[in-house]
Amino acid sequence: MQGTMQRLNARAGSFGGRALPVTTVRPVQAAAPKRTALRVQSLRVNNVEIPNSKRIEFSLQYIYGIGKNIAKDIILETGIENKKTYELNEEEVNRIREEVGKYTTESDLRRIVTMNIKRLKDIGCYRGRRHIMVSSGSEDHVTHLFYA
Repeated sequence: MQGTMQRLNARAGSFGGRALPVTTVRPVQAAAPKRTALRVQSLRVNNVEIPNSKRIEFSLQYIYGIGKNIAKDIILETGIENKKTYELNEEEVNRIREEVGKYTTESDLRRIVTMNIKRLKDIGCYRGRRHIMVSSGSEDHVTHLFYA
């Protein structure tokens, strides 16, 4: 210990003539994690993350295929009051997930819409030809082709 103090005091000249204090390092004990009540960080319904800070009626509309009326129907069917998403408990979240699962949404609905547009293009009807023209890239010049 004496040798350590002499070396520290010898180096003290570079620190303005002051001796460096000798400190002991104590191991830090990790505190036990505190358990808090379950809180919704972000809610995933039908593989879509819906906003936490909005009311359920509006946050359900972030799911493709659920609009204003269907969101209201879901709230009525589940019997949940229209509160903010982070205020939901686990039971209410599960009821919402089950009710949303009854509707055609997201990738299934996108696939159905794409197949319907493809069918219209294949049969060559007016709506199908309009989709072909718009998908070609020159959207500004579409109307004169049919109304010339």
